Amino acid sequence: MVKHLPLLFSPQNHPLMQALCAKLPAEQGKLLIRRFPDGESYLKIDTDVRQRQCLVLADLSNPDSKFLPLMFLAATLKELGASAVGLVAPYLSYMRQDIRFHEGEAVTSKIFASLISEKFDWLVTVDPHLHRYHSLDEIYSIPRRVVQGAPVLAEWLAGIENVLLVGPDAESEQWVSKIAALGEHPFVVGEKTRHGDRNVSITLPDISAFTGKKAVIIDDVVSSGHTVLECLGALQRAGFTTVDCACVHGIFTDGIDQVLRDKGIRKLVSCNTVVHPSNALDVSALLVTPINVFLEEAD
Repeated sequence: MVKHLPLLFSPQNHPLMQALCAKLPAEQGKLLIRRFPDGESYLKIDTDVRQRQCLVLADLSNPDSKFLPLMFLAATLKELGASAVGLVAPYLSYMRQDIRFHEGEAVTSKIFASLISEKFDWLVTVDPHLHRYHSLDEIYSIPRRVVQGAPVLAEWLAGIENVLLVGPDAESEQWVSKIAALGEHPFVVGEKTRHGDRNVSITLPDISAFTGKKAVIIDDVVSSGHTVLECLGALQRAGFTTVDCACVHGIFTDGIDQVLRDKGIRKLVSCNTVVHPSNALDVSALLVTPINVFLEEAD
C-alpha cells in the first residue's frame, strides 16, 4: 500500500508553507477561499483528502476575520474524510483575556481554546503569551506541543558582540533568561507599571556597569510597542547609544515599527511566525519535530 504524504493547507498562504512542505515533507493542498459580495466566506478544497492526514498552517494574528474560514476548513476536511486534522499556528491569538477582570467580561482565551479544540485533533504553536496560565493544558483539551523561539534568537545574537540583553518587564524574563543562557550574555529585566492599554512606564535596575555595551531589547510579542518604546527611552537616558530589538512575534500595530526606528531602534528583527518586513529569524526547522511526532502517532 502506498503511503501518502500529509497534506498541508494554509488559508492565508503563510510564508512558512514552502519550507514546511520541504522539511516535513508534506504535499501542498489546493484550497480556494473567497468572499461573496455580502461578506460571507466561500471555501473549496481541490485536493482529495480521504484517509489522509491534514495540517492547517494558519496566521492567527488579527484573528477575527480569519477565524470563521479556519473553522469552515477544519470541518470540511473532516467531512471529506481526512483521517486527522492538526493545526500549526506559529502565533496563537486570544491569550490576553485569561480572567474576568470586571463583571460581565468574556474570558475569551478559554472560549477560543474550546472552539479550536472542537475542530482540530492537535495543535503546534510557538511561544504562546502566557499570563496567569501556567501552560496551554489549562484551556486546550487536544494534544499540543509548544515550540520555544529562544534558539533562533540566540543564533541571531551570536553575530553581535558585547551585548546586554534587556527584558522590559517581568513577563519577558522567561524568554530573555533562556536566550542569555544559550549565548552566555548578561541580562537585566525592567519593572513595568501599566496605566492603561497603551500607557506604561518602565524602570530599569542600575545598569551603569554595562555602559558601552550594545543593548538588545528581547520580548516574546511586540504589539502596540509602547512597552518597547518606554524601555528604549530608559536605556537612552542611562547612556546607551546602540539599541536593537528582537522578538518572537512582531504584530506591530498602527505603524509602531517605524516609530521605534525613528526613536532610535537600530535593528528590529522578528521570527517569521507573523508576516512582517522585520522577519529575519526562521522557525520552520523548530516546527518539524513536534509536527512529525503527531503525524507518527496518528499513523
